[in-house]
Amino acid sequence: MCVNDTAFGSHDPKPFKCRVCPANFSRSDNLKRHLRRVHIGEKPFKCTVCPKSFTEAGNLKQHMRTHTQEKPFKCTACHLRFSCCQNLRKHLRTHTGEKPFKCTVCPSSFSESGSLKYHMRIHTGEKPFKCTVCLRSFAGAENVKLHMRKHTGEKPFKCTVCHLSFSQSGSLKGHMRIHTGEKPFKCTACPSSFRQSVSLKTHLRMHIGERPFKCTVCLASFTSSLCLKRHQRTHS
Repeated sequence: MCVNDTAFGSHDPKPFKCRVCPANFSRSDNLKRHLRRVHIGEKPFKCTVCPKSFTEAGNLKQHMRTHTQEKPFKCTACHLRFSCCQNLRKHLRTHTGEKPFKCTVCPSSFSESGSLKYHMRIHTGEKPFKCTVCLRSFAGAENVKLHMRKHTGEKPFKCTVCHLSFSQSGSLKGHMRIHTGEKPFKCTACPSSFRQSVSLKTHLRMHIGERPFKCTVCLASFTSSLCLKRHQRTHS
């Protein structure tokens, strides 16, 4: 595969043109790098610790930090450290509140491009990640991972007090409040407080009169799905 060498003396700001795709470059070495990375698939920079290889020396250097645990990029606000400047840049947005990635459909905005991409699937209905057991599909890879634990029975999050285990970290966090007595979710209408946000949400329906869970037999309605299930037993 050849590099276009007819750019000498050209006034085009990007005279080096790829002959495979429409990409143009200002320097011949950038074109060569593009050819190697995109079209040839060449990865000449090899890790000496594991079998991975990379198209560019900078990517190998960054990868090596996973082996050395080197984290040269330090946050000046909270002193957390990171292996690459890109991760530090993302982290800094937790301090600044910057959300540069904006949804074109609704007013939502995000601190990371990946979060926006995931969010857009709410609008498109796209669910590209499929469970290999029951073929149910999900919008995100993490959703599939959590779902798979229903099939495997895996519960990696263990309580250090009573040794119960959970499939999700959030479930363990909510469970720990049983031991600590913490009830951080407070009702703004009365003095009640709750261990979990879902409990507060259900409770608030008592104040506003909302009963979204309806019985299909007698049309009675309830503030929670649990109350509806209890009621349905009276019909069976």
